[in-house]
Amino acid sequence: MATEEQEMRKIIHIDMDCFYAAIEQRDFPELRGKPIAVGGSSRRGVLCTASYEAREYGCRSAMPVFKAMELCPQLIIVPTRFDVYQSVSAQIRAIFGRFANEIEPLSLDEAYLDVSHWSTSGSSIASEIRRQIYEETGLTASAGVAPNKLLAKIASDLNKPNGQFVIQPEEVEGFMRDLPVSKLWGVGKRMQEKLERQGIRTCSDMQKLNKIQMAKRFARWGLELYEQCRGIDHRAVTSHRSRKSISKETTFSEDINQVEVLLKVLRDLLVEVRESYEERYLDRKIKSVVVKLKFADFTRTTVERAAVEIDEDLARELLAEGFERGCGKSVRLLGAGVRLADEEGEEQLEIF
Repeated sequence: MATEEQEMRKIIHIDMDCFYAAIEQRDFPELRGKPIAVGGSSRRGVLCTASYEAREYGCRSAMPVFKAMELCPQLIIVPTRFDVYQSVSAQIRAIFGRFANEIEPLSLDEAYLDVSHWSTSGSSIASEIRRQIYEETGLTASAGVAPNKLLAKIASDLNKPNGQFVIQPEEVEGFMRDLPVSKLWGVGKRMQEKLERQGIRTCSDMQKLNKIQMAKRFARWGLELYEQCRGIDHRAVTSHRSRKSISKETTFSEDINQVEVLLKVLRDLLVEVRESYEERYLDRKIKSVVVKLKFADFTRTTVERAAVEIDEDLARELLAEGFERGCGKSVRLLGAGVRLADEEGEEQLEIF
């Protein structure tokens, strides 16, 4: 049953369709209709995104280039042009500003809009936004319209590309019933497997557990899942989203199996992290130092310790611990960063 809050709120989630790849195909007609991927300057790099033609072969963002080429030998790799993507993103956000006062960008290619102040239906507003985006940029967007951010985000994936899906307040209960728990925010592959072992595959399965049971099984997060699986989300659309972390990483051209070599790279990464912190975030306190390693077999580990500064000695200890977890495996990617302490009234999210 819809709450009074849900009856009043109209939230739109706009998600551009294969944004980087779509821009490349727009600007270079010879790429249209062909499987392309953006990013990955070498076979050891990773894709930023892939066109729908490439996705039919299984290519996707964050996939290593060599793996994508195995799936799609005719794949065309296009270098990134972030200045162009940022310029187009600014165009799109200007369109958003015609319809919403509260706009919460998630990245260059997606955002939440609160259009609750409009008497016009959220569906009509989303359609008009998508129309204007296409007319002014030549790009297509998909949209989800719902009473809250959780549902709007889920809905925007249900009719892609170039479509939209609307969840009315009175439809929330029925919509959530058969929704896979994998669609809930924060439920990744490992968590999904854990839930399945407990017989929880859909939101209706999860709804059988009361708050106490959820808290016992999943600690604090269980209370959040208790609401999520019922389609409840009280988060407001906020224009201000502060930085949660600062991190830098590098993928090696050849796998590294010597800690001494990794330590040299770690120092360079920490210099970059420190420069970013001192240039823009000195008003924020550091909460912890984090080191991430991805091994040759693509398994990964992240090691984190509480800290109040960018402590190189601590980072060295974290690297040693992470490398030891690999049981002798070579390293293909090394990352280092800091987690920033919460601002007042703000909930911290995970990095890496």
